[in-house]
Amino acid sequence: MIAAAIQLGASFAAILLLAGLARWLGLGGDIRLRSADEARELARAAAGDFEPVDIALDRAGIGALLRDSAGRVLLLRRHGVHFAARLLGDHGSARLDRNFLTIDAGDRSFSAVTLDLGSDAPAWAASLRRLGDAR
Repeated sequence: MIAAAIQLGASFAAILLLAGLARWLGLGGDIRLRSADEARELARAAAGDFEPVDIALDRAGIGALLRDSAGRVLLLRRHGVHFAARLLGDHGSARLDRNFLTIDAGDRSFSAVTLDLGSDAPAWAASLRRLGDAR
């Protein structure tokens, strides 16, 4: 009985230790975009010559679409505890479902993402169609 209690206590202590270590290392955090400024900085870091003039943030903060003055569109999406970025190219596609825009960048290593852009979703879907037509 005492051995079982000691084992239970040791297991609980080990779990707390591992949870503390994971928190200290920054693992498993709930990473979200909090503002357009944060999205702008991430876009600049991903593509140095990309200066966003129009930004649409996902309502949950899991991604964003950004457009520069040259008409290029950059997709930011959460990838683990970081954000990944792709300039949307020739092989991408977009599907609109009310306020949700599902975007596939056409890159197998960069899976599709569905963004809740609210009332901005139809305008972004139309601009992505025009982007595809211009290519």
